[in-house]
Amino acid sequence: MKSLALLGQRTSPGNSSFFFATLCVAERFVLASLLLVCLPWLTLTRLTRSEVRQGLGLGIFGAAGLILQMDGMAYTHASTAAFLTQGYCVWIPLWFALRQRRLPRWTTMAATGLVLVGAAILNDLGSGQFRLGRGELENLLGSVFFAAQILWLERREFAGNHVGRFSLVMFLSMAALCVPLACLLANHPRDVLTAYSSPAALIMMGGLTLFCTLLTFLLANRWQPEVPATEAGLLYCTEPVFTFGVTLFLPSLIAKWTGIDYPNEILSWNLLAGGGLILAANVWMQFQPASEPK
Repeated sequence: MKSLALLGQRTSPGNSSFFFATLCVAERFVLASLLLVCLPWLTLTRLTRSEVRQGLGLGIFGAAGLILQMDGMAYTHASTAAFLTQGYCVWIPLWFALRQRRLPRWTTMAATGLVLVGAAILNDLGSGQFRLGRGELENLLGSVFFAAQILWLERREFAGNHVGRFSLVMFLSMAALCVPLACLLANHPRDVLTAYSSPAALIMMGGLTLFCTLLTFLLANRWQPEVPATEAGLLYCTEPVFTFGVTLFLPSLIAKWTGIDYPNEILSWNLLAGGGLILAANVWMQFQPASEPK
């Protein structure tokens, strides 16, 4: 996503970061919708009102979260963005505490604390460089929408819905929200077509669509409801651990291939200590009985 934004700025200069963020989400989910509708096991004639409602909710929350996350990365360090995006591991237990009018179980609070400490170490927030500017606020607000998406997915009323059908509604609703918004934000109508038209951008967009959109959301939509929302939020917090692993080598390969300025991250004690705490919290949660309703 970050590489695509850099490529877009080179291809269609003068556009806002919000345009590139919205266009990326729009193209990803238009393409994902086209691929999903071609699957032979998807029977659209059986689409139910419950599946439409579930998909619309997921699409609205997901589109808002992704746009805010991608735009926020243009105004803050990627490490700070990764930490703030994990705010859903706090919002979800807080939601259950408010709804049930009681504090979360001590093991949940302890595991959440481990994740937050690990994320802070992972992102070197003790350096004194943290601030709440546009990028930080956008990522923090995006984490609220991601928390809402996690909670909406596993509502009891949606039990039994077909994952392919409500996922298609989700993809289409995200595309329907983002395509007109990208057109409105573009400096010129042709920028919508040319911003990500380079061969490198097309290849990366294809990878994002196939692996990070179609495959990832189908897996999450199918299996996340099998675990409590609080546990799901903590599991998703392992994302920056894997992200840091990839950024040790992938950015320089992309930079060499595309000509953009994108250096690798460096392996440090922050990665080992912070990532270890996040993984430890998730392993610990696996051995605890569920405390929140599914």
